Amino acid sequence: MNLQSLDLNLLRVFDAIYIERSISRAAIRLNLSQPAVSNALSRLRERIGDPLFERTAEGMAPTPRAKTIAEPIQRALDLLREGLSQRSGFDFSESKRTFELAVEDYGENVILPRFLKWLHEVAPGIRIVIRPQPGIQAKDALRRGSVDLALGFFVPGTEDFHHHCVMTDTLLTLARQDHPAILERLTLETFLSVKHVALIPRTKSMPMIDLALAKRDLQRDIVVQVPHFQSMPVIVRNTDLLGTLPKRMAVLYADHFGLQPYQPPVRTPDFPVYLIWHQSADDDIAHRWLRDALIDLCQRL
Repeated sequence: MNLQSLDLNLLRVFDAIYIERSISRAAIRLNLSQPAVSNALSRLRERIGDPLFERTAEGMAPTPRAKTIAEPIQRALDLLREGLSQRSGFDFSESKRTFELAVEDYGENVILPRFLKWLHEVAPGIRIVIRPQPGIQAKDALRRGSVDLALGFFVPGTEDFHHHCVMTDTLLTLARQDHPAILERLTLETFLSVKHVALIPRTKSMPMIDLALAKRDLQRDIVVQVPHFQSMPVIVRNTDLLGTLPKRMAVLYADHFGLQPYQPPVRTPDFPVYLIWHQSADDDIAHRWLRDALIDLCQRL
């Protein structure tokens, strides 16, 4: 294949589809339309001479050829990003700057551990301060500059803020091992008959799982509400309560606490996770480096 005539954006599209296993989620990740992603994939298929991905019930499954080239493409894109960052005018390897991030427990559990590990390796002098608050509640701090970036599920509705969808996620339900009411899978009948622990609503909108049930005129029996996702796995492990939470968090908790994950018995849409900043930080080269690095890492999770 002639690399001189290869559009590097096709490799970004391949990488996004490989990570997301979905054309629509890849489009969200890349901030492109779904037809644009489909068209790019068609062009790359023609250039490489392989289907690369095949539609299955679980999503876009990579072909053997796609699995072979996925890691080299990811490494190449990482090298390009690193090289461009180093030429941005900000010497991150020597910087002693402190950044403050507003991050909920989703970001603390799913995103920050891996990001901070990487940051310590490439920019050991940079310091990070975490404020445990939803991104939507950090608007005033972002405007003042006392918070640099926020991660959240909702975006501010004013033009002075910018946002980027860094990933999408879905839901998973956790139960303790050998739950007396659950057999091989979690049925809708069982889901409605047992009791639940849930997050205290942080906005006026209803949680997605409850919206999906409400469309069927159904309702789960919530007997405990908690302020943070982090307290849910301990409660689930020690009771017969079920907890439904974002999939990436649920997988971590299932492994750590020995819980059993189940697909919720009602279909819910994927939801986005946004990185948010105020427009006053647009021209700050250090800020731009940090948010680009965070976006790149999130797209690997």
